[in-house]
Amino acid sequence: MPTIMSGGADTIRARAHGWKDARRLDGTTVVMDVLNACVTTTENSAALTMYSTTWCGYCRRLKTQLDEAGITYAEIDIEQDPTAAEFVGSVNGGNHVVPTVKYADGSTATNPSLVEVKKALSL
Repeated sequence: MPTIMSGGADTIRARAHGWKDARRLDGTTVVMDVLNACVTTTENSAALTMYSTTWCGYCRRLKTQLDEAGITYAEIDIEQDPTAAEFVGSVNGGNHVVPTVKYADGSTATNPSLVEVKKALSL
């Protein structure tokens, strides 16, 4: 089961089964479509989904940087979600490389820097 998270001060955690929403502290809603690994919110705050693992140092670094920059994200552990692992493999030539980031427009980046994420988000 994937974990839905939004970074920054309003971090929330919820377990998802199919379509599931989770209320954030500011009252907006994060919605996860597990089948398509897509995240939407009632505002533009969850601009990306990060596919990760618990042991990945690059993932921890990117999460820390996103939190410090106040960029809200959804995180999915590919070791807990076979569909997410399949998606990551499909955009990385069959390799399960993390962190892989999927932006709201459907584009992806593998192990992006914070500068690359900000550029993709026009920040």
